[in-house]
Amino acid sequence: MKPLAVLGTSSDAGKTTIVMALCRILADRGMKVAPFKAQNVSNNSGVTQEGREISRAQCLQAEAARIEPSYLFNPVLLKSHGKGIVQVIVNGLVYKNQSIVNYYAEMDYLKEQVRKAFSTLQERYDLIIAEGAGSPVELNLLHKDLSNTFIAKTFNTKNILVADIERGGVFASIYGTLALMDPVMRSNLIGVIVNKFRGDRNLFIESEKIITGRFGVPVLGVLPFKQLNIDMEDSQSLSNYKQRLNDVKIRVAVIAYPGFSNYNDLDVLMADEELYIELIHVYQSLGNFDILILPGSKTVIRDLKWLKEQGLFKEIQQFKKTIFGICGGYQMLSQSLHDADGLEYETACVEIGLGFIDDIVVYQSPKILARGQYQLFSYESLTGYEIHCGRMAKYPLYYPETHGINYSLNLNQDVAGTHVHAIFDNNEFRNDYFKKIHADYKGYDYGDYRKKEIQEFTDGVEKNLDINPILKALRAD
Repeated sequence: MKPLAVLGTSSDAGKTTIVMALCRILADRGMKVAPFKAQNVSNNSGVTQEGREISRAQCLQAEAARIEPSYLFNPVLLKSHGKGIVQVIVNGLVYKNQSIVNYYAEMDYLKEQVRKAFSTLQERYDLIIAEGAGSPVELNLLHKDLSNTFIAKTFNTKNILVADIERGGVFASIYGTLALMDPVMRSNLIGVIVNKFRGDRNLFIESEKIITGRFGVPVLGVLPFKQLNIDMEDSQSLSNYKQRLNDVKIRVAVIAYPGFSNYNDLDVLMADEELYIELIHVYQSLGNFDILILPGSKTVIRDLKWLKEQGLFKEIQQFKKTIFGICGGYQMLSQSLHDADGLEYETACVEIGLGFIDDIVVYQSPKILARGQYQLFSYESLTGYEIHCGRMAKYPLYYPETHGINYSLNLNQDVAGTHVHAIFDNNEFRNDYFKKIHADYKGYDYGDYRKKEIQEFTDGVEKNLDINPILKALRAD
């Protein structure tokens, strides 16, 4: 079976979620399907069973395909390190921090890594569904493009083009992309998917005839607009989050510093009808909130400096209610952060922390990458994962240590945190924790919610997409 590439007329056209849905649709038809994105740019990552780091988006797509995620699904991951520097993750491990210019200078090496990963997957799976990046016709970047042209031409993929009608100008975006598209990619194009459509589908029938008749490309489907509030890929996707505010009991402030990362930790909270979540981007009084969360950060020391510049540092220190830190946010709660080798910041430095936890953070290589079951806060087995270079001697995993006391029911400290991501995904911990803040908090089952979200999104795609021409093209000689 030929591999499939899902390309877009722009960023945030919906490629990630359509790949996810196709993975589920075709896996449920008995195919062994693997997602793939040659190069992802995201500060939201997960850890595979191999102990490697990949984008959360490919973890989500693997979940939809009912398989374990692998570093092969995302061989190159770029994480912003600030000031034009990126941390380059190759095959799931830190390769180096470098400028974008130097990164592009190593394109031949990176292409070889991508080629090996894709070829290995072809040996193991019936079908590879490759997600493009941005637009495939950024003419000034074609020779540096790993995810679109390189994959499509190297592996002769069959292609689908996704157009975002919500942005407006859908005809121009489709026509322009087709006009500028590489001839080989254009000849392998199966058709177009019009995504994020709102309103009466009957009103778009004439539009489909225009795309098919005048542009010479079939319309495979018109997909209605639908939010998927899990595992968003980037800050653009974050703006699409929608809360279900039906029974708010607790007001939660989340500090959204510039280096905010792994905001999939918030998915479970955003979906909670009893929590109101507000992202704090600039200074404001925090007195009206019941709990303050410091989430993960890709640039912890820089974000600490930002808190001080904004006036939020003192505001947080004076906050008298509940505070919880996750990974980088957990480290900020310490007395001081020491980066002797410039791993975290651009130069060696020591930065004063918020001082809630009587420990210091020391940044060291290699980056800790782990996932599994953790004994935290007197809970015997909480599921989560770790991605961090900072080490804490007294409280390496969590604070406060409770020595057998049930943390959630006997807490006499209002400051807590952990290096472990996805801790709030654990129903028992989350329900106990928020019930401590508000006795009437009831909680919900996040696992069930997540499964339902993926399946309902997939069902919506399957209902409005003609899958037969796609299968026919993939099976053609």
